[in-house]
Amino acid sequence: MILIAIVTAIAGEFKITPFSGEVFRIGLGSSTFLLCLLLMRHLPYVYTGMITGITVLLFRTLEDGITAHGAISLSWSMQTHLSATLYYMVFALAMSLIKNKWDNFHPLVLGLLLCMIDLMSNELELLARSLIFHSPYMFSEQLVFITVTAVVRSYFVVGIYSSVSINQMRVLHSEQQKRMEQMLNTNSGLYGEVFYLKKSMDTIEQITAKSHNLYEKVNSTGLKSYSRTILEITQQIHEVKKDSQRILAGLLKLFDRDFASEMRLAEVVEFAIKSNHGYSGMLGKKIQFTSDIQTDYYSDQYIPLLTVLNNLISNAVEAIEDQGSIHVTIYEKGAETILIVSDTGVGIAKQDKDMIFEPGFTTKFNQEGFAATGIGLSHVRDIVHSLGGDLHLRSGEPSSKTTFVITLLTDTLKKGA
Repeated sequence: MILIAIVTAIAGEFKITPFSGEVFRIGLGSSTFLLCLLLMRHLPYVYTGMITGITVLLFRTLEDGITAHGAISLSWSMQTHLSATLYYMVFALAMSLIKNKWDNFHPLVLGLLLCMIDLMSNELELLARSLIFHSPYMFSEQLVFITVTAVVRSYFVVGIYSSVSINQMRVLHSEQQKRMEQMLNTNSGLYGEVFYLKKSMDTIEQITAKSHNLYEKVNSTGLKSYSRTILEITQQIHEVKKDSQRILAGLLKLFDRDFASEMRLAEVVEFAIKSNHGYSGMLGKKIQFTSDIQTDYYSDQYIPLLTVLNNLISNAVEAIEDQGSIHVTIYEKGAETILIVSDTGVGIAKQDKDMIFEPGFTTKFNQEGFAATGIGLSHVRDIVHSLGGDLHLRSGEPSSKTTFVITLLTDTLKKGA
């Protein structure tokens, strides 16, 4: 509040005096004060107006004392500028009455309201000045000039305020977009891990049941030492399952369930491409990403869909040596939605085509010879199968395009279907 008061007092020195013989001034102080109030709505307007009015009074009185070299008395100077204090107080009070409502106003309407507040504050200042100095109050002679000034000043400030607000909205939108991308990345990654963990837990459950059955059979034969060992193994497997359940519960808590309930297919593809475009740049590869979205609708299955697309596209990025292209196509055929990811990478060797969907299979090894630790095509296919769909390799011979085709029922993907 004090900073606003000081800035307003200084800005008020850039002024004109429209009426001869009057100390009444029209300067940048009013515009500065109005803009500060619009941009800092959290401030208590009434107190801000009081502090600003008093600061302006003291500032102008001090200025008179310095410039007049003592020729003007302190009391006369304060009396002269007292009406300016009233202007800022009345202006701030009127602004406090509408500050919680002006978001509902069109900028033209807001400008009109501010014009009326400015005009009223100026007229009350002139009235106070005429009472203090016992001079005639010439309302009609002053009205036209003050009205024009109020209109120009109000709409000028509203224009600046609107520009600042639009810029703030753009920044906010950009931050929200970044947050959305982060949440999508997180939820997509977690979905793959959760799906893999659930599948492992099902396997552990089957192993536990088989181990316990084996324990009962061995125990019935009288081999107590062997049956006791098998029972201990069964109990240890059961402990592993309980640990997995705790991990799963922790992972599920990390999901941002309030993030979004649905996304359009085009948005899912756009995000997957954008994410992997950054990945290709990080690898130093020049890859052209294109898409052909022939059908688009909202889907509440966007997280598993994004997980699948992310992995297929990232595999394509890794398969391209230095430069190439990746193309994503979506279209509907009958009751099915078809998603195709194709790339111009090194292709898949003929002897590997029948094994690429096998658990643990990979053709990617790092410099130390360790296999890649990604989700793997077997789990990508399992996710597609969990949605009632199918994933297959259409082609993939070396020196030809590698194309993965995902087939899903449209009713499974479409929101509300």
